[in-house]
Order: sequence, then structure tokens, then C-alpha cells
Amino acid sequence: MTALDTSVVNTVLPVIGKTYQAQIASVEWVVTVYLLGLSALLLSFGRLGDLRGHKIIYTLGFFVFVGSSMLCGLAPNLLILVIFRMLQAVGAAMLAANSPAILTKIFPVEQRGQALGLQATMTYLGLTIGPSFGGWLASSAGWRSVFYINLPVGILAIWLSWRSIPNDTVSKPNEQFDWQGAIVFIAGLVALLLGLNQGHNWGWGSLPILLLLGGAIYLLGLFVWIERRAMNPLVDLDLFKRRNFSLTISSAVLNYISVYSVIFLMPFFLIQGRSLSPAEAGLLLTAQPVVMAIVAPLSGIISDRRGTRIPTIVGMAILAFGLLLLSRLRAESSVMSIIIALAVVGLGTGTFISPNNSALMGSAPRHRQGIAAGILATARNFGMVLGVGISGAIFSTLIAQGQASTAVGEAGGVVFFSAIQTSFIVAAGIALVGVITSAGRVKAGEDSK
Repeated sequence: MTALDTSVVNTVLPVIGKTYQAQIASVEWVVTVYLLGLSALLLSFGRLGDLRGHKIIYTLGFFVFVGSSMLCGLAPNLLILVIFRMLQAVGAAMLAANSPAILTKIFPVEQRGQALGLQATMTYLGLTIGPSFGGWLASSAGWRSVFYINLPVGILAIWLSWRSIPNDTVSKPNEQFDWQGAIVFIAGLVALLLGLNQGHNWGWGSLPILLLLGGAIYLLGLFVWIERRAMNPLVDLDLFKRRNFSLTISSAVLNYISVYSVIFLMPFFLIQGRSLSPAEAGLLLTAQPVVMAIVAPLSGIISDRRGTRIPTIVGMAILAFGLLLLSRLRAESSVMSIIIALAVVGLGTGTFISPNNSALMGSAPRHRQGIAAGILATARNFGMVLGVGISGAIFSTLIAQGQASTAVGEAGGVVFFSAIQTSFIVAAGIALVGVITSAGRVKAGEDSK
């Protein structure tokens, strides 16, 4: 549900803009503020889960998410909607930062990969089916139904969570929450993500972007300085001294960059390059999440039995191969070749994600599961923004340098397809770096409890 809301609102932005008679630049903040809030708060709520109990933070997250969803649907104007979307991001962060920690604690080590694999499948399915689901809901019952649908689902989830999740035993109840570190981190990450997100619109060399990125570097550096001196730090930086933990996080970011390059670029290729309708493009794009949904739990089971290192290496290698297949698509490429390339990307992603998540959670101490889950979720959102930013920058730059009049809107535009192909080649190179980081993990202790 929370992953779905990350992408589902994109589809109804034009309708929201028409309702409030707002420009698209203003309406985009409905999505941007949710992404920024979710990303910035994940670490804080993961840490609060470690300190106060994952079940209580997780369940409270549903209350916040459901209540804010209803308020979003009732919003009388765009400003109020943006404010309630920020509140909705608070609830989503409470959920996303604690669910992997709950699964890791509940399931035994021999089933951890399987459980996290299913959770990863739900996350990717929510992110991928969001556009088509949002379009169907908006056309059937209006755009406000996109938010109202969360109410019955969320109420059921609250009941199931309170009834089924075991109560927590907090291992170190005397530890205090690091408010100073949390505030500095939130400010630094928001500045960084906002700069990356708005770089296309404001210009990468513009003063606002340079100030945001420069401020982000300063604030995140200050955050590291604070954490090294804090008695009860928000992030235990010693986690990153663990080779497996650091390389696993790096692999996750590289994977999300590669995958979100596909999610960002393929609609352009199918709708503008191949002149398909949004419905036809959406149907083709389901090839990736369907394969991933099938493979991810199976890969988790295999990693539980055989270890996590080999599946992550194989998964990233398959993903790189799938991106290379996408880079070879042309205006005249068959529909089957598009489906096969997307299916290979889904196979690589599904093979990688479950073992990698399992390796990450397994490399963190039990009393740091919440912050590890928060770091994992932050890596996902960071990779998403970087994937869109990198692929978008390459794509738009090459289009601007070429014949823009024939590149956009005309099937067969030479510059258009060349820009798409180059972007996918770069993404494939990033995935290959992920093969190296996955292979760099040491075998001994990679599944440590």
C-alpha cells in the first residue's frame, strides 16, 4: 500500500491540476513532497523502532497513513493536499522503516530470505502497478478515490498487525533518541534529493541547485561528525565498518539506480518512440514486475539454503544483460523482443533483491535491525532518485544536443532512439559495478545473526 502510493499519484497529477486549476510545476509537489518526506524520515523511524519497539511504531504508522489518506481525499486546495501528503509520508516512513526488521525478528534465519523476498515483491509490485491502477481508479471513481482506497485496506492492516505481530522486547531501553543527528540528516537528505529531483527543471548549473547540493554535502558531512561523537547515535556508523553491510548497501543502491532507469525511460520509448497508447505501454511494462514477482520468493528460498552471495552476483549480471538488450531496441523492434528484454530485467531484479536484503539484515546486530531496515529503505529511495536523475540527465542532454524537433514525438527519430540506447548502456555499466560490489562480500559471516 505504501509503495503503491509512491507511484500511483503520478497518474492522476493532470486531473488534480485541472481540479485546482494549477500549473504542472505546482502539482508536481504532490509527488515530490511525499518522496522527500519518506526518504528523509526512514532512518529516524527505524531508530525509534529499535528504541521503542517495532510493532508500536509500525502500527502507529498505519493510523497516520490511513488518517492522512482520508485528509488528502478531502483536501479543498492544492496547498492543503501537499501538506497532507507530507503527513502521509510520515506514516509511510514509519511502516517502511520497520517492516523488514519485524520480518527478520519473526522468521528464523533459514526462512529470512524467503520472507524478505515476498516483501520485496510486494514493494516492487506496488511501485510498478501504481500508474495503471491509479488511472483505472481515477477514471472509474475520480482522483480522490486514489486516497480513499487506503482506508478499508489500512483498517484491515491495523487489525492484522495488532493481532499477529508479537510484542517487542527492547534490548536497550535506556538509550536516547539522537534528535540533533536526526534534524541535520533530514535537512541534508532533503537538500540532496531536492537538488537531484529538480535539476532538470531548474538547470544543473543554476544557483539554487548548486546551493542545494553544496548544502547537502556540508550537512551530511556534519551529520557524520555528530554521529561519531554522539553517545546514542541515530546511525551506528560501526555498521559500515562491516564489509558485508557496506557492500550490500552499495549493491542495493546500484540495483535501484539501474531498475529505475528502466521505469523512467521505457514509457518514453513505448509511448513517444513507438506511438503506443498508455494502456498498451502499461500492458507491456507488466512483463518486468510479473517475472520479478515469481522469481523473488524463489530466489529468497535458494539463498536461505545456499547463501546470499552467488544469487546477488547472478542477479546483477542478469540485470546488466537485460539493460543491454534494452539498449539494442530500435523503432522496428518486435513486441516480443521488448517483452523478452523487460522479462530479463525482471529476472535479474527478482534474483538479486531477496538475497541482498537478507544479507543486509543478517549482517546487522539484532538490536540494530530497525536502523538497518531504515538504511535499506533509504537506499531504495536514494537509488530511485539517482536512477531517474542520471538517466534523465543523459537522455535530455543528448536530445538537446541533437535534432530535438524530430527526437520527441516522432517514431523513428534518430536522436531520440540514440539517447534512449545510450542511457540504457550507462545503466548496464552501473549494474556491472553492482556485480563487483556483490562479489566483494566475504563468505564468512555473511549470514551472521
